Amino acid sequence: MERQPVNSSNLASVGYDEDTSTLEVEFKGGAIYRYYNVPLFEYERLMAAGSLGIYFNANIKDGYPYERA
Repeated sequence: MERQPVNSSNLASVGYDEDTSTLEVEFKGGAIYRYYNVPLFEYERLMAAGSLGIYFNANIKDGYPYERA
């Protein structure tokens, strides 16, 4: 999955696969996580958020199944 760099103090890059509803997040420390069953609107809201880290922690982090890549 191709990720794009983001302007965030916590996240380094974010990618989304619409076919599988998978969100992939790379953190500044280098860890990569895949979040499953994430609707497109959630990805769009994340990318439009004033603070990606705050939005991610409030809406995605504990809201969807995930695994470390």
